Amino acid sequence: MEKKNQIYEPDSVDLDIIRELQKDSRQSIREIASKVHRSPTPVFERVRRLESHGIIRRYTLDLDMEKIGKGFTVFCNVSLRHISTDIHEDFAAEMLKIPEVTECYNVSGDYDYMLKVQTPDMKSYRKFVTDCLGRIPVLDSVHSVFVMESIKDTPPVL
Repeated sequence: MEKKNQIYEPDSVDLDIIRELQKDSRQSIREIASKVHRSPTPVFERVRRLESHGIIRRYTLDLDMEKIGKGFTVFCNVSLRHISTDIHEDFAAEMLKIPEVTECYNVSGDYDYMLKVQTPDMKSYRKFVTDCLGRIPVLDSVHSVFVMESIKDTPPVL
């Protein structure tokens, strides 16, 4: 039986550990244990259990996109001419290949997908739209929303 598909309800200690990892996932188990007032071995076991249940999916970096030349953020709403399982799978596979697309959601409403796109500037974004999105045969329309300022960009804290 695969644990990742099971519902797991984190208790208050699990939530404290998750909060600490969200602040800094490079902390040692010993440091986390000290902050959540537990000994290292049970904290280590809880972290492994959270990983095995798929609650902790991965450890990542939070990059300053401006400093690496990808600070132009656009939310790009995409409509397709028609949709089917095959088209959805093909579109999703294509989005996974495009480095400028940092997030991709299949959404309800007026659009089929919402993409978060990171490029250096407007000229690069235009090139992305014409050279990447424009080559997708089932693409019907693109509606771009340009981010002027990021007010809050944090992971959810439990």
